[in-house]
Amino acid sequence: MNAELLKALAPQLGTPSYIFDLDEFERRAELVRRYFGEKTGLCFSIKANPFLLGRLPEVFDKIEVCSPGELTVCEKTGVDKSKIIFSGVNKTEKDVRRAADDEVGTFTAESRLHVELIDREGASRGKALPVLLRVTDVKGGSQFGMEEREVLDIIDHRAEYPGIEIVGIHYFTGTQKKKAKPIERELEYLSGLIDRIKAEHGFTVGRVEYGTGLAVDYFDGDADALEEARLASISEPIRALAEKAELTVEMGRFFAAPCGYYLTKVIDAKTNYDVNYVIVDGGLNQLKYDGQLQGMQIPRIVHIKEQDREDGVKAWTLCGSLCTTADVLARGAEFDSLAIGDTLVFCRTGAYSVTEGMAVFLSREMPAVYYYSEKEGVTKIREMLYSDVFNTPMV
Repeated sequence: MNAELLKALAPQLGTPSYIFDLDEFERRAELVRRYFGEKTGLCFSIKANPFLLGRLPEVFDKIEVCSPGELTVCEKTGVDKSKIIFSGVNKTEKDVRRAADDEVGTFTAESRLHVELIDREGASRGKALPVLLRVTDVKGGSQFGMEEREVLDIIDHRAEYPGIEIVGIHYFTGTQKKKAKPIERELEYLSGLIDRIKAEHGFTVGRVEYGTGLAVDYFDGDADALEEARLASISEPIRALAEKAELTVEMGRFFAAPCGYYLTKVIDAKTNYDVNYVIVDGGLNQLKYDGQLQGMQIPRIVHIKEQDREDGVKAWTLCGSLCTTADVLARGAEFDSLAIGDTLVFCRTGAYSVTEGMAVFLSREMPAVYYYSEKEGVTKIREMLYSDVFNTPMV
């Protein structure tokens, strides 16, 4: 979405608000498909932006769901439940039963307990529920997944779990990987693991769900080119693994980040000890960039003037509406004739920003949310919400 289109749309959107460009989202998904090939399935991790779930491009084969709340979003949106990979480190018996009731396509198991819970639920229904066993990061592990030896032990004793069908493995170690080498090493590890499981444990790994963790560049003017180069750098090993097993690449940030725009209005302006400050009607409760530290890095920001004027270029510290000195969105951002009433549009906010902020801090309003497409124009999908609804006493 270019600056001229944003300027044209801003008056009808109001502030604070988010708008997600569905055409841009689809182009991004198609770009990934082009590099990874038709044999590689694509999975959208909806924690990055659940608002996009209702308008997922057809290129997505799977949807990763990591909580009961995200499952509710899927139920209300009416998505094809067979596409759901029900993931998440915290699964309860109730969660597993509900997902089974929804007939989700696949479960992931991040622990022996998960295996047992899913097994009992499947056995009670007289069926074997499809399960991907998650392997933790081989570089040292984390709270996610299981050590390889635990996964192999479960595979060796799979006959003891009649309520599950182990269909493959799940591997994701983290996000914002800027270099190809770590991803190449992970793909090499997965390829070798598939071979060892077959040779040493007599089991064929039919499916692999792999999260690349490809990085998004929030503060670089050449972001699109840098990110496409990352896709190209890992496309060959991705395609090779897809020849060995049914491969699904799971990503959220990389798919969604470029399609989002956050609009906020300048409410006040002042100078304290030679530093120019503006106060906007949004803040860090609604806007979050991965890697942003106290506003020291400046993303692309489109300046929309309420009135034409020429007062000269100045550097500004952009602050939100919260009562904390931490609420700084950018320091030293330069604008020509920035003034009260102007609108600032923060770009590349399509992933996490809309869900990761401290939404109810200070009981500020939650932004309205819109879709945009060239064919359909602007569609409002959420009115502005006021967080007093969270603080109303129950009587």
